[in-house]
Amino acid sequence: MSVSSDEDQSDSQEWVFYRDRPEWKDIEPIPQDDGEEPIVSIAYSPKFQDVFDYLRGAMKISEKSERVLQLTQDAIELNAANYTVWQYRRDILKEMKADLWQELNYINSVIENYQKNYQVWYHRKVIVEWLKDGSSELEFTERVLEMDAKNYHAWQHRQWAIKTFKMFDSELDYVDKLLQDDIRNNSAWNERYFVIHQTTGFTEEVVKNEVEYTLEKIAIAKENESAWNYLRGLLLYDKNGLSKNVHVTDFCEKLYASGNRSPFLLALIVDMCDEQIVSGSGDARYTLERAKQLCSDLATEYDTIRCKYWEYMANTIEKKSKGEQPEEEASAST
Repeated sequence: MSVSSDEDQSDSQEWVFYRDRPEWKDIEPIPQDDGEEPIVSIAYSPKFQDVFDYLRGAMKISEKSERVLQLTQDAIELNAANYTVWQYRRDILKEMKADLWQELNYINSVIENYQKNYQVWYHRKVIVEWLKDGSSELEFTERVLEMDAKNYHAWQHRQWAIKTFKMFDSELDYVDKLLQDDIRNNSAWNERYFVIHQTTGFTEEVVKNEVEYTLEKIAIAKENESAWNYLRGLLLYDKNGLSKNVHVTDFCEKLYASGNRSPFLLALIVDMCDEQIVSGSGDARYTLERAKQLCSDLATEYDTIRCKYWEYMANTIEKKSKGEQPEEEASAST
């Protein structure tokens, strides 16, 4: 059985096989070894076979030269996800003491074509580390994120560069711009958390300002799960907990009174009830009865896909109200 490779078959007429290049006669090509009886034999194109056969031949004798560097480039064009090719390319660059800025320009063009390929981003990271200069990384990742604002690899690389080269200064402004463009951009919310965590930390003043910022965003898009999750994260740093931040509770109660039944709003109020019941604070708005009713509403109408979870939550909160341990806590203590 054979299957076609992913390689683009439209080779240009100018392409000359390595086996037909006189300057490569000294290299013995090594064919791909798939074993005696491969379950699935990949039908590599002649060009693919030629390039990788000669690359294996060059690697066998550990040749690190300008011509093999070009050979790795041809191999990368055929399969940019091949870790071995990228590693050998790095070995050649180091051996030759090559121009790393030229290599950075090269990897720019590769990433533009393979934006979600781990190997290309890892190669860029290594080159930037060797250069000890991250001055190009914010602008480069911003260009990539303009094409896909949620590209995980671009965000991961950007965070690495910002942390490594201490480039936090304007990042919150950039995040705010992204959220103005797309308030539901979960990656931007995550970046906001990252920047604050790495710089000021979530001090009382920072939490106060961030809560205000987040509530303003929720008021614009009340069904935005990303903003609700960010709010929950902020309240973990509030010494008063979920249910005693007056700014938050007043906002939630007004939203509820207006008729809004966002599952994220209801879930937060359930947790507020849970917290009040456990602490015994006695706020009349956050009772067992209300928690059970909201869990029922979520299970039957507003978050039915998680109905079992909300039934479980109602039972758990009721047990807590009676001073009983929830099942998982009881089993953990035995």
